[in-house]
Amino acid sequence: MSGPAGATPHASSQAAILDVIRAAGTISRVGLVKATGFTGATVSTVVRRLIDEGLVLETGRAESTGGKRRVLLELNQSSRFAVGVHLDHAGLTYVLTNLGGSIIARMSRAGVGTEDPPDVVARMAREISALIEGAGVDRERVLGVGLVSPGPMHQTSKMRLTPPAMRHWEDFPLDAELERAAGLPVILDNDATAAALGEHWSGGVIGGATLAAVYMGTGIGSGLLINGITYRGASGNAGEIGHICLEADGPECWCGARGCTEALAGPGAVVAAARADAALAREAGLSARPNDRSRLVTDFAAVSRAALRGEPRARALLERSARYLALASRALANVMDLEELVLTGPSLAIAGSIYLPVVGEELDRSFFSRATHSVTVRLSRSAATAPAIGAAAMVLQSELVPLREGVRLPENLGAEPLGEARAAS
Repeated sequence: MSGPAGATPHASSQAAILDVIRAAGTISRVGLVKATGFTGATVSTVVRRLIDEGLVLETGRAESTGGKRRVLLELNQSSRFAVGVHLDHAGLTYVLTNLGGSIIARMSRAGVGTEDPPDVVARMAREISALIEGAGVDRERVLGVGLVSPGPMHQTSKMRLTPPAMRHWEDFPLDAELERAAGLPVILDNDATAAALGEHWSGGVIGGATLAAVYMGTGIGSGLLINGITYRGASGNAGEIGHICLEADGPECWCGARGCTEALAGPGAVVAAARADAALAREAGLSARPNDRSRLVTDFAAVSRAALRGEPRARALLERSARYLALASRALANVMDLEELVLTGPSLAIAGSIYLPVVGEELDRSFFSRATHSVTVRLSRSAATAPAIGAAAMVLQSELVPLREGVRLPENLGAEPLGEARAAS
């Protein structure tokens, strides 16, 4: 699905129609004709097939506009499910979503730490089974598992290239091994990219938006969405704003460069600065293990809570981090000419109220194209679990609305009012 805007269309008329129904919420057959450009006969045939397969329901009628009231269609949310897994050194997050991307069940477990990859895979397979069984979902309705983790990713082999905390995972065939252990198809991708797709699939983003999901977990990254399609770049690593240089002589980053956003603004930098202030470290209740990466998100959360309850030194550290993140976000907005920027990820789920105004003010003041249009900046409604939700959305999109070269999601989705009142079926 990588490529320039508009270069990745739906693979079939069925994929296109199902995606329009998903995006619209409810829509009539006439609305589908207008939105897709397909003939009425094609729309009728495809819709009948989708109803027969249990993917779509007829759900009452629209208000009359003078003629016959149109039958409305919507996704059958409980017809299919997908599992999303976010793998990080600090923790494992699992979600089970329905066809519309809504969470049916979720589960958090300890991170991978120094465990051997085969042992972690066996544990993940057991936990995925427990998630599905605990929700009472028929396993035959589960389309697969989306598995996401911090970048960078290696696109050709789909094996991981890893940040320092997960060096023992380097070149491990994670997707193939989990697929064998779990008995379900597995798709592997970058966590920030997944977070952006999750925003789109769950209805948080308009179809034609140029959006970035700026992600902060244990590190910093971003996922890019153009006309409803994730942009991955040549190797699946587009959007790495954590490694934009903000200070030429800044601190060395794990990637080998200096002055990266992540080295200056990431949770590791915030926690290290808090530890350097003994009084603040005590006040925040930081863990006694300064080099334990599995505690990084927890320690960042402790500093964030101290800032939110009014501790001035903690607040100053987070505002400094936010200013650096704002600069990187402005650079990304300028390069991509963004319409929307979403702050997401476990760390921003905790501290987003501090970061949001700083990033918003920077873009209001300094975004290059501000005279032409503004950039909407908001905090994700599901920031803590965004990568896992996006991982499940990857499966739903891949299995139900696959894409191929040529056409993009229709931009005339609004041709028919979508807010029409629905009568009871």
